[in-house]
Amino acid sequence: MSADGVAVVDKPAGCTSHDVVARARRLLGTRRIGHAGTLDPDATGVLVLGVGRATRLLRYVTALPKSYVGEIVLGVETTTLDAGGDVVATFDMGQVTLDEVRAATAGLVGDIEQVPPMVSAVRVGGRRLHELARQGLEVEREPRAVTVHRFEVTGEAARGPTGPVLRVEVDCSSGTYVRSLAADLGRALGGGGHLRALRRTAVGPFTEARARPPDDLEVLPPGEAVAHLARVPVDDGVAALVATGTRLVRTGEQVPFPGEGPWAVTSAATGELLAVYEAAGERARPTVVLAAR
Repeated sequence: MSADGVAVVDKPAGCTSHDVVARARRLLGTRRIGHAGTLDPDATGVLVLGVGRATRLLRYVTALPKSYVGEIVLGVETTTLDAGGDVVATFDMGQVTLDEVRAATAGLVGDIEQVPPMVSAVRVGGRRLHELARQGLEVEREPRAVTVHRFEVTGEAARGPTGPVLRVEVDCSSGTYVRSLAADLGRALGGGGHLRALRRTAVGPFTEARARPPDDLEVLPPGEAVAHLARVPVDDGVAALVATGTRLVRTGEQVPFPGEGPWAVTSAATGELLAVYEAAGERARPTVVLAAR
């Protein structure tokens, strides 16, 4: 039997995010499981699952910033921008120094635009790009605004025949493609590059220290999914209104909503998550109600 909540998985290499979801469905005995952000098959690390009613909370997890570690191979471009693709070009970048690399990464930090790779899960015309790529098709993609909070080169992992292999750490907004950063860095240095050994180390407060193997899942309470939101505890009388999806006055003395939201509305008596509310003018409206009657 499954319980409503979230599970933090350490995704192994060689399987897709959907494979992890399928394994969790078998383990927990429910089909109502989703994930908050795809990881490439060769990538490892933190994948957050929603179980049961908590799947409706995943929108608040998907939007959280992400952290990664990985390696960038300078001097080799691939079709997929990572080690899983075919080599399309090579460059002699053996003379590139770490100082030059770090100067180039500085130009890729902050608010930037990225064109989604053809191997991504983004939908264009109702089809996922990676599905089109497997058919040998390439379509025009609109650039997307993303934010790279930190792009740090921590050293050399090795020296390849075309140049250094760089160890990197990245903190970024949701929707950022680290493989695109690798390719952009290679071009900024006058050649090319691709990503390998990518590992997601955190999704917001969900760190790799909290992640468990897919076959040893722990389902955490639904409130863990929105622990980063401002909490609004309510008494039993207001909880009954929340359960029916009632809009509440944001400035009311009985239920003050701090800031601009969203807010995690909880039971003052038990701490249980009842709903998530968002601003709607002078009122707050429920977007997800878990305590529905």
